Amino acid sequence: VQLVESGGGLVQTGGSLRLSCTASGFNFRYYVIGWFRQAPGKEREGVASFTSADGKTYYRDSVKGRFTISTDNVKKTVYLEMSSLKPEDTALYYCAGDSGNNLRVPPGGGENPAAALAYLKTFGHWGRGTQVTVSS
Repeated sequence: VQLVESGGGLVQTGGSLRLSCTASGFNFRYYVIGWFRQAPGKEREGVASFTSADGKTYYRDSVKGRFTISTDNVKKTVYLEMSSLKPEDTALYYCAGDSGNNLRVPPGGGENPAAALAYLKTFGHWGRGTQVTVSS
């Protein structure tokens, strides 16, 4: 499995960016995929996820209403649309994903949408990241 992110860049506060993550060797039937970010001096944090088994998305509170995760199974690409960007969104953004028949059931049984990000931290395949910088 190989995940390659793109679309990062420098944007002013309030601006928008669309990140892309293209997956190869990835089964887009049963899968979990998500976006994480890591700012300098801070721990990596989960931003958004999508679980194919139940079609649910999850967003961390600080990006709800501003970020949208979506998938294009034909293009084998996952997107993160980011709007109303803030300086605190500045970070290296990573895509992580996993696929397989074990994911016919959502991580955690689907009771907790945040379980997808926890699953990816342990079992996910990772890209190398794309830098997003939001200037004030």
